[in-house]
Amino acid sequence: MKLWPHSLLWRTFLLVALLMLLSVLAWFAIFRLYQEEPRARQIAQLMISVVNLTRSAIINAAPEHRRELLRDLSDREGIHIYPYESDESIAPLDNEFILRRVKAHLLDELGPQTQFTLERNGEHAVFISFAIDEEGDNEYWVALPRERIEHILHRQWLGWGLAAILLSLGGAYLIVFRVTRPLRALAQAARQIGRGRQPAPLAETGPGEIIDVTRAFNQMSADLSRLDSDRALILAGISHDLRTPLTRLRMGIEMISADDPAAQDTRDGMIADVEEMDQTINQFLDFARETGNEPLQETDLTALLNDLANQYKRRGTALETAFELLPPCLVRTQAIRRAVTNLIDNALRHAGSDGLSLALRLDDPQHVVIEVNDRGPGISPAEVERLKLPFTRLESARSNTAGAGLGLAIVDRIARSHNGSFQLLPRPGGGLTARIVMPKAKPYAEETATLQA
Repeated sequence: MKLWPHSLLWRTFLLVALLMLLSVLAWFAIFRLYQEEPRARQIAQLMISVVNLTRSAIINAAPEHRRELLRDLSDREGIHIYPYESDESIAPLDNEFILRRVKAHLLDELGPQTQFTLERNGEHAVFISFAIDEEGDNEYWVALPRERIEHILHRQWLGWGLAAILLSLGGAYLIVFRVTRPLRALAQAARQIGRGRQPAPLAETGPGEIIDVTRAFNQMSADLSRLDSDRALILAGISHDLRTPLTRLRMGIEMISADDPAAQDTRDGMIADVEEMDQTINQFLDFARETGNEPLQETDLTALLNDLANQYKRRGTALETAFELLPPCLVRTQAIRRAVTNLIDNALRHAGSDGLSLALRLDDPQHVVIEVNDRGPGISPAEVERLKLPFTRLESARSNTAGAGLGLAIVDRIARSHNGSFQLLPRPGGGLTARIVMPKAKPYAEETATLQA
């Protein structure tokens, strides 16, 4: 089963080809079955005629002319006559249908004492025994060349048969290809939607059922795009409208006198609440922003993450780093910065800076891995996929309920927009490992040089 292809095209083609070959073999078997009996009767009739004519010629020929008659039969017709001996070595016939039917016809016409074999005393030919007189005395063997009964399958028939099979298989491939090509386009478009992209409308061609499916998919894609645009517009509008009163509120809080210690505590708490609301609005804006619209550009990921880590270190965050020196890669720079920032902020919010680390490496020659590790309580594997959904928080594992629950959803969307994946894994020794895995896209200059080569 490991050799069985996974694509619908090749699976259907191989099944159709197998059915066609089985059908050809079945028709060949039927044709052969209905051909064998007439052919066996024809061969038997030929042998009976040769035996009867040979017997008549020997009986009616003068004794002094029999030797010359036998020599003439041998030279002209390839028929040899041998006297029957009791100590002869006679090989049994093969258990083939046509040989058994020929023998049955010979016994019916020439009598039950007739013997039929293809090998006598080591000599290969068609041997039939017969007697000169009715008492069964003076028995002889008449020998015919085996070519008289062998069925010759001409090369021309083989060529035509092979040509017919190849044409049939080619036609089957074209038929299956026309059916599976729209399905392959549907699968590719569905993968683009899963990565957060908007595919171009698919061509509505092919059989009626395929056209119906394609039209429904195009309608679904357009509806999803419109819903996504409406959602982004609503989130952006709400977030923008909230910014203005929050700014006024922040300015009013700053003007409150801080002489009273109780008022100072109240003022600090209000400032923290405003900052938290501002961060939540930023998450709304990030989630509403379409990451796929940012163009890919050559980016030094090592320098990007090092600059980001230095920003946190300047704020007093204990952040360990382990970066491999990588060549420039084609990524969406601001989206990657936003994703890593969300992961670090998420780790600081729920696990603190103890054991916090940021790593960059090549997992294999074709994949880039970015990891943010913490020593927090971690996440149950059963909750991983749920936490990647928007507006989702894990209250049992993360006691701090601040935020809108959009950080991990934003990271997952950014990873999928790079044809990659976002993983939440248990960290050895305790904690959580947030990992972004992306294919290592070639820089433009390197890709151009490869195409030119």
